[in-house]
Amino acid sequence: MSEHVRATALVPGEASGELLVSREPLSFWGGYDPKTGEIIDRRHPLSGVVAAGRVLVMPFTRGSSTTTAILLESIRAGTAPSAIITNRVDTFLALASIVAGELYGSAVPIVATSPLDFERFKTGEHVRISLEGDVWIDFSS
Repeated sequence: MSEHVRATALVPGEASGELLVSREPLSFWGGYDPKTGEIIDRRHPLSGVVAAGRVLVMPFTRGSSTTTAILLESIRAGTAPSAIITNRVDTFLALASIVAGELYGSAVPIVATSPLDFERFKTGEHVRISLEGDVWIDFSS
């Protein structure tokens, strides 16, 4: 059984994986270790959790364009989330993924849902993201 969530593909791509959900924004600059994929901001609710290879759900990023550099480096290192879901357009995340696609041939899908649909995601659920940006929450896993 699965549930469909409509989203807009900011950076198209297919992905699947376990959700890691935060209702708090994250600054990748000083908040994400590009060598390990660990969230290192000690004030963030996900502090100490590894996001690498998971589908990271967060409303948006905090901070500035340095988020782009850190996410870009984590994509190069293979420690980035497998996809990122937000509840609004986040240009810093999209820019990092687009540049990674051009430089490394490896873009991370970035999709945006409505704020209401964003609340449907829960840590530990498994999702699939289509090339069009649709998200399918799989309850059979």
